[in-house]
Amino acid sequence: MEIPNVADKWTSGVNEITIGATKDKGGSRQKTITVGGSKCIPFMDFEGNPGHKPVIAMDVYDTPPDDWTETLTEPFADVINDPAQWAKKCVEQYGADLICLKLDGIHPDKGNKSAEDAVKTVKSILAAVGVPLIIWGCEHDEKDNEVMPKVSQAARGENCLLGIVSQDNYKTLTATCLADGHSIITMAPVDINIGKQINILVSEMDFPLNRIVMFQSTGALGYGLEYTYSIQERERLAALTGDKMMSMPVICDVGHEAWRSKEAKSNDNDVPQWGPREERGPMWETITATSLLQSGVDIIRMNHPRAVAAVKKCIDRLY
Repeated sequence: MEIPNVADKWTSGVNEITIGATKDKGGSRQKTITVGGSKCIPFMDFEGNPGHKPVIAMDVYDTPPDDWTETLTEPFADVINDPAQWAKKCVEQYGADLICLKLDGIHPDKGNKSAEDAVKTVKSILAAVGVPLIIWGCEHDEKDNEVMPKVSQAARGENCLLGIVSQDNYKTLTATCLADGHSIITMAPVDINIGKQINILVSEMDFPLNRIVMFQSTGALGYGLEYTYSIQERERLAALTGDKMMSMPVICDVGHEAWRSKEAKSNDNDVPQWGPREERGPMWETITATSLLQSGVDIIRMNHPRAVAAVKKCIDRLY
């Protein structure tokens, strides 16, 4: 096939963002992760610089998830009650590029843990692993505004990626990340206009554009994947054509959404023709992740080790 000459097609690209800080930068991470930098359609490197490889952040919860199936729990059965050891296993055994700590336990309806509990968990994970850390709140505005500033201060100097902030709740965490030197995740409900607006609002607080990562609510295979894909594709095209408020790297939450689907979590006897859940669940997560890679995802949150291994192999082959 003849490759067309499109060298002059794209006028701009995606911002580069580095997560984590090593000792010489005031942190304690053994390595940093840089994402973004693409100046072409995903994996179309004949168009321009493809930027940095997409990376995988494995989820670790501050409290054992009560909605995980046995298939998903089994790889972490020995560490699921210890977030620090859970994170260590994800890095050392399963090859996670980053750890995403989900502070589910601080939610008023899921344990209502205190800010002190959250700080203790963050410090234990920072001590256990040397990779950069994403810290994801419980998505309850009042509780996040109470807890996340203290978590941010506890991780000061580590250049973590904190989130999420929305159009209706962004001022507290934005100011905190600005003060403590962290990067931030801006969230929109699969809406490119709202996605752009929250980036504008955050930047108007003098938050640097090269420390923002965008998050569009992720749809899993069969549950809105096409819509999520189309929005993220439009964001990437906007970045390549010079829209500075759409030029941020993108994170997606594949693990949580994929394993919410009935196809991934149903028992083997519910629909026998679907096959065993131990195969079906990881496949559902893998297909969701590899599909969204094509839309321009830079950081993928994932759960099952087998899915992680498959997606990492896919990234290496495509890159």
